[in-house]
Formats: sequence, C-alpha cells, structure tokens
Amino acid sequence: MIRRSDVVIVAVGVALIFVLGVASACMDERAEVAQAEGGEVPIFEVDPLWPKPLPNHWILGSTIGVSVDSRDHIWIIHRQTTFNAANELGATLDPPTTECCLPAPNILEFDQEGNLVGSWGGPGEGYDWPQSNHGITVDAMDNVWIGGNGAEDSHILKFTRDGTFLMQVGQPRMRAGSNDREHFWRVAEVTIDEETNEAYVADGYGNRRIAVLDASTGEFIRHWGAYGNVPDDAPLPPYSPDDPPAQQFRSPVHCAQISHDGLVYVCDRAGDRIQVFQRDGTYVTEGFVAPETLGSGSAWDLAFSSDAEQRFLYLADGSNKKIHVLDRASLEVLTTFGDGGRQPGQFYGVHSVATDSQGNLYTTETYEGKRLQKFVFMGLGSPPRDQGVVWPSRD
Repeated sequence: MIRRSDVVIVAVGVALIFVLGVASACMDERAEVAQAEGGEVPIFEVDPLWPKPLPNHWILGSTIGVSVDSRDHIWIIHRQTTFNAANELGATLDPPTTECCLPAPNILEFDQEGNLVGSWGGPGEGYDWPQSNHGITVDAMDNVWIGGNGAEDSHILKFTRDGTFLMQVGQPRMRAGSNDREHFWRVAEVTIDEETNEAYVADGYGNRRIAVLDASTGEFIRHWGAYGNVPDDAPLPPYSPDDPPAQQFRSPVHCAQISHDGLVYVCDRAGDRIQVFQRDGTYVTEGFVAPETLGSGSAWDLAFSSDAEQRFLYLADGSNKKIHVLDRASLEVLTTFGDGGRQPGQFYGVHSVATDSQGNLYTTETYEGKRLQKFVFMGLGSPPRDQGVVWPSRD
C-alpha cells in the first residue's frame, strides 16, 4: 500500500528538483552575460541602407580588408580578379554583352553617411601591386598600408590617402622563410603602432610570424612566432581541438592589432585562437574561440571597442559566419551575432572588422560575399549568447 505521506515526499522531491533545475539554468544564463562588467555587453543593429550604391556600374569583388581613418571614414580593399566575367562584367567584354557591370577600383573610401568619397588602386609606376591584394590599414597620419597573399607576394606597400606611392618593403617572388629579415611571404595585414611608429606585419599565409618594422623607413626590427618562439616552418599536423596547442602559428597568421595599453593581439586563424604579446614579443596569454571549428578556422580578424579601456574585442569568424564579442581581459566570448546568408546582417565569409570612434562596427566579406556592412552601436545591454541576425527594431 502506498501511503499518502510517501506521495507527498515524492511530490516535494520532484518539485525541488524542478526548482533547482530552473534556478541552475537561470544562473547559467545570467553568468554568460555577467562576464562583462555590470553584466552588459555592446549590442548592435545592422544598417540595411548603408553604404549607398556605387556609381558608374561599379561592383565589388571579394572584399578582404576594412579600416577607419582619423576622419571616421571607412576604407575597404577588394580584388578585381574574383569576378565571373561572363556573368558579372559583361560591360568589359569585347564586344560588350551587357550595360553592366565594371569592377570598382581596388581601394574605396566612404564617409559616415555611406557616400563614396574616394577611389584608387592598382598597378602603377615605382611599385609592384600585389598579385592578390589582402588587408588594408589607414594609420594615424592617414597613410594607407596593404599586403598581398598571392603566391608571388613577398612585400608590402604604403601610400598617401590619395594614392600617392610612398614605400615598398620587400620585393615580389622572394620567398625565404619565417626568419628572413628582408622579405615576407603572403602578408595578411599590416597594423601601425602610432606610439612607437612601428609597423606590425601579420606574415602570413606563407610565413608563420609577426614581423615588426620602422614605419617610416621600413627597416626590419624584430619578429616572433607563437608563444614568442623562434618561427619554424616545419609542417604541422592537422588541427584537432583534442590535441595540445601547436607551438607554432598555423597558416595563416591573419591579423595583428595593438591595444591602447600596448598589447599585441594576433589571429592564429586555423588554430582557432588569439594570442596576446607585449610589444617585444613576450607571450602574455591566449584564448580559444569556437575551438571545434576545423578547416579555415574561427579567428579571422579582430577590432577593439571604442571606449578608452577597450573592454571588448570583436572577432570576425568567416567559417561560422558570425561576429564574436569577447571580454578583452579574459578573452571569454560573451555573445555572438550574425548568421550565414546574403541578406543584411547575415554573412558569407566575414573576413575583416573595424570600429569607428562612435563604436559602430564595419565588416567586409570574401569569397562570394563581396560587400561592406555597417552595424550601428546601440549601447550596452544583456543580449542572449547567440543573437542571430541583429535586424533593426521597429521602435
């Protein structure tokens, strides 16, 4: 016989388990957003009307770099070699098969309203335009730096904002390994430390290092590999999240960005990690993001939040088609936004990311993404861990 007291005890036990389970779930959810100070993280909405259409029947190819200058103008670089000529560039054929379209110049400058205000780029006298241009940085003096990840690209270029050639460091077709002090191999990005006037080169798709140069003269100063080790170009086994972390960078070393407090953040793209160093290459720490990601990896490019402390990092993840928002101190992921697709707020190969002085975020997309997007900073809040597409609210 089942006594009433037994039923009561069982019922109370089940209720207690349920309450504890709900409480635990709520605590876990709160813990996710409480990793940032005050439990709040930056939130964004995509601006589906930005930028404005390009003139002259121009279209973009794979768009593989974005930077913001001292005027809060947004710069991008794209590849004119990534079009399907028959389907996209009928106007360039002989004879033309259609009214549209034409490849835009490689480098484009937009103002805050999304107007195109400048354009230039491509081969010219006195320098070797990259076989496959890659990455763009506009420094504090509004000089423009680009690299290249083509098989022949072992150099970097520096121009004025209007496209006047200033300097070439290295020569094409001079691959010599990760300890060469004169050339590079397939550079992903160049970043300028305005405090020390040094250029940090993410080198790259061929080499496995960070190289540091004098930004005025191009003189080679120092270099290092993962964990501050001397770079080694010996083959690495395929990445597995179950294996110990590789003691060398994987290919590509895809970004190097410098914080206000003088730390160098490096994207080891196929290793799914960010490594942090002091300016002299002394290793500080590392963080893994979406470590189950195989193939092209999760750590494509990063930018800092615009507050003075730069409390947050924004990491472009082209494989998983989203932006990760990280706490800079702990390198913990706080929230993500975006999803795969071609509509505003979605991504197809999100490749590069940058922020302006107002906290707005800009992204470019490679492969067939071929576009620039703006995400408007809406303040701090407590969004879910995975926000999906951050479409504008109706309020």
